[in-house]
Amino acid sequence: MGDKKEMRTIIATDCGSTTTKAILVDKVDGEYRLISRGEAPTTVEAPFEDVTKGVLNAINEIEDLSGRTFIKDNLLIKERKNDKEGMDVYVSTSSAGGGLQMMVAGVVKSMTGESAQRAALGAGAIVMDVIATNDGRLPHQRIEKIRNLRPDMILLAGGVDDGTTTHIAELAEIIAAADPRPRLGIGYKLPLIYAGNSAQKARDIVQDTIGEKMALEIIDNIRPTLEQENLGPARHKIHDLFMEHVMQQAPGYKKLMSWTDAPIMPTPGAVGSMIETVANERNIAVVGVDIGGATTDVFSVFESEDEKGDIEKVFNRTVSANLGMSYSISNVFAESGLENVMRWMPIHMDEAKLRNIVKNKMIRPTTIPESLESLIFEQAIAREALRLAFEHHKSLAVGLKGVQQQRTISDAFEQTESGQSLVDMMKLNMIIGSGGVLSHSPRRHQSAYMLIDAFLPEGVTTLTVDSIFMMPQLGVLAQVNKEAATQVFERDCLIYLGTCIAPVGRGRIGRPVMEIIVEHPLEKEAFIKRAKEESPHFPVVEDMTGHVIKKMLNYGDMYRIPLELDETAKVTVKPMKGFDVGNGPGKEMTVNVTGGTTGIIFDARGRRPFSIPAGDKERVQKLMEWAVVMDAYNLDALKKYINE
Repeated sequence: MGDKKEMRTIIATDCGSTTTKAILVDKVDGEYRLISRGEAPTTVEAPFEDVTKGVLNAINEIEDLSGRTFIKDNLLIKERKNDKEGMDVYVSTSSAGGGLQMMVAGVVKSMTGESAQRAALGAGAIVMDVIATNDGRLPHQRIEKIRNLRPDMILLAGGVDDGTTTHIAELAEIIAAADPRPRLGIGYKLPLIYAGNSAQKARDIVQDTIGEKMALEIIDNIRPTLEQENLGPARHKIHDLFMEHVMQQAPGYKKLMSWTDAPIMPTPGAVGSMIETVANERNIAVVGVDIGGATTDVFSVFESEDEKGDIEKVFNRTVSANLGMSYSISNVFAESGLENVMRWMPIHMDEAKLRNIVKNKMIRPTTIPESLESLIFEQAIAREALRLAFEHHKSLAVGLKGVQQQRTISDAFEQTESGQSLVDMMKLNMIIGSGGVLSHSPRRHQSAYMLIDAFLPEGVTTLTVDSIFMMPQLGVLAQVNKEAATQVFERDCLIYLGTCIAPVGRGRIGRPVMEIIVEHPLEKEAFIKRAKEESPHFPVVEDMTGHVIKKMLNYGDMYRIPLELDETAKVTVKPMKGFDVGNGPGKEMTVNVTGGTTGIIFDARGRRPFSIPAGDKERVQKLMEWAVVMDAYNLDALKKYINE
């Protein structure tokens, strides 16, 4: 398609559960740029029951803003006639109607069950439950669970190739006995993907047991051997069946599919596709997060060694379905506990008042904070939601379990094992934040502050946010035009917050952690002038000579140096004995870092463990110090709350 048709004018939409968002991308001076964007309520439910109406309304807004024409007689003009009329390409994602909801089944929950879960999550599904022969439930309980949940699709895995078939037969019989009915539509069979033991005997058992009751698709085994995981075929088949079966039943989707120039992708799958594209194009390790009102999605791309010893990039996605900032805010509060939320608050608040804020947010989930204390509390909750979601992600983004490995003496001392997390924070290059609390915080400094506190990056890490949450549209666009997607992502979507430099090590408050030497593009007077203009409370730079800043940081300190996006600074870090910034304990490191809206952030608060003073007075004092360094809130307003 890309060779035959010029792709200059592109429209991409994301049909969300409540809002349909559209973007217009066009070439400007030889580069793809975002021209305008529009949004409208999603119309998949009554009284409209036609998703295309919401799409047309969102594109209508783009027409009004751009002065161009893309719709005629309630249809898209799929041919660009001139600079003012028509388009070359139209693509779309969707999570309307609750997105893609799946159940997965595997023989062993911590092995093939987890592999099946990773395959479904990576394809953009919400995994409602994992059924396994060792999940501790009786057969009738599993059957009842499948019937009650009514998934859109089931993925059945288990058994290495040419292995035992007994457990596969058991799982197939449970699914057949449940005879689940699809959530959307009637008169069609629920899709079931079999990605287990590829032996003909195993496939025949599944075919004979389930084939008549469900729309069975047989593909390559997810775990052909214990040492190998093959998720690609399952993910591709999930996408295909999502289009063929699930989306066909939703009102208006058949018409929408006839408009698009690429298959409609589930919204989370498209976001994951964009993060994978960034990681592969730049050859870096990336963690991305999308924190919403009801759920928090975490994505990661890290390198891993396969069974042949080759290095490959591994993509993982997890959904924390009970962690969100509006509908699920009480779950975050309950799971993290009052003490963990309060540890991020630089002001004293009554417990009853805090609980009332949570309850009011549940009653009115679309409201935004109207006071500084409400904002601080909401951002404290966000830190805990992000932290808990990331812990969940690290527990699932693991190497293969049940694999026999050759071990050396060094392995024994390190006590490593198969099944350990692939998420290595010291190797992480970039964090991409998305979702209202991160993308639309009153100050970008607050977004950087939340990401650092929640993810605790180690070594040198670039912090970014998606400015207006257009990663879903760019993710599906990358399937047909990678150049357009990456250029718009870099120039119009991604906002660089800055660079975080954090040593790993255990220390004592007030003891030296590292000496920093920063060769800044500005000389002392110009630097101080900029720093004071940005924040009147910015700490005085005492050890600056010409362009060079020298400073010793103690344990428990944070320090920030303003640096614009188009500027580069040479940073040398000399960690004390026992502290590591990436080259090993006590070894100095020099890196060139680019700036952002918050500049360079040095975090000497410790890692493994990270701790905040336990005493209430000491904690508030430290949090105030850090808030001043980060220029996160209005200091005079904060002092007013403290004095009260």
